[in-house]
Amino acid sequence: MDAPVLSPAAATLAPSVVKTAHAPAQDPREGLESLARAFGGEEMSLVVLFVSPSGDLSAIAAQAASVFGDTPVIGCSTAGEISPRGYTEDEIVAVGFSKDHFVALIQFIADLKGMVRNDVVRSTVKLRGELARLAPQWTSEFAFLMVDGLSLLEDQLVSALSTALGPTPLFGGSAGDGLDFKQTFVIHEGRVHRDAAVLALIRTDCAIKVFNFDHLTPTERKMVVTEADPDRRVVREINGEPAAREYARLVGMDPEQLSPFIFAAHPVVVKVGGKHHVRAIQKVEPNGDLTFFSAIDEGLVLTLAEPRDIAGDLDSALGNLALRSRPEAIIACDCILRRVEAAQKQSIRALSAILSANRVVGFSTYGEQLNSVHVNQTMTGIAIYPPPAG
Repeated sequence: MDAPVLSPAAATLAPSVVKTAHAPAQDPREGLESLARAFGGEEMSLVVLFVSPSGDLSAIAAQAASVFGDTPVIGCSTAGEISPRGYTEDEIVAVGFSKDHFVALIQFIADLKGMVRNDVVRSTVKLRGELARLAPQWTSEFAFLMVDGLSLLEDQLVSALSTALGPTPLFGGSAGDGLDFKQTFVIHEGRVHRDAAVLALIRTDCAIKVFNFDHLTPTERKMVVTEADPDRRVVREINGEPAAREYARLVGMDPEQLSPFIFAAHPVVVKVGGKHHVRAIQKVEPNGDLTFFSAIDEGLVLTLAEPRDIAGDLDSALGNLALRSRPEAIIACDCILRRVEAAQKQSIRALSAILSANRVVGFSTYGEQLNSVHVNQTMTGIAIYPPPAG
């Protein structure tokens, strides 16, 4: 079934609480003005932009600060967008949080390479206290993180943030750059930034549910990382053999055949705290090393996993979020390898229809963050439910 065709900018079905819209990324001013029109003049506490790398991100960031006035605007570059019509590309997808139901405070974290953990913890704790004073009557609270997807520092960052956030759930995504892996950005105060992250702390009178799911089943096939460069997330040897060659052998391929499609079809996972987490492979280096999307180290035991039906699993997982009440909106950080797999299996239209029917918007990522961990090949996000009546 074809995804529904919408106008260049279209609001979702949730006008009173969370508004979403999308527009082409090629004309910054016209695109952003059409997004603002789709919001209908309603006052927002925060606007989030997921921006295709095919657009002029610097111009889009600057124009957004002008178009949305005093409303804080944050965002990031993507590896593809999820708009109200499902998977899309070359667009700006906007999410607006109504001022009547949300209060938001923003923490910008510059210079990730020089990050001091205690400084991040202190500033986040201070921000939480300020947020509680602004909206003491609202008890639903969450944190949304967007981070430079080529920084290699997501693990350290979420570890620090989780210490400060305590019981407040955190979800987020690593900014993308299509499948180019050259430069990724976050947006804050009208500018684009590398080596940086932006955190939104949000309180609301709406019920919320932060979620994370994948469609992978671990097999009995295991491998051991025998040589690695953890700082660069590079694996040089697996089972004492050159990494790419040994991985290819285990999945029944020639090393020359390895590609994002193969990595999506044959992911590797590690078991932490009784649960499997994907350690997704990003690319093969010219010398045969494997670069990963998340933390890797020598001695780590990796298990090959096999994907289940991605459309069926997505439909079931999103359906479970609507068992008691249908969400007004779902904001999702969806790993680029899920989109790659969907394209390979010609499932883009089916997944787009499911995403659209469940009011999902967001972006394809270079990794996802959930509370204290950085993960891969998942869909991670938040379901926002209608506010109390009256």
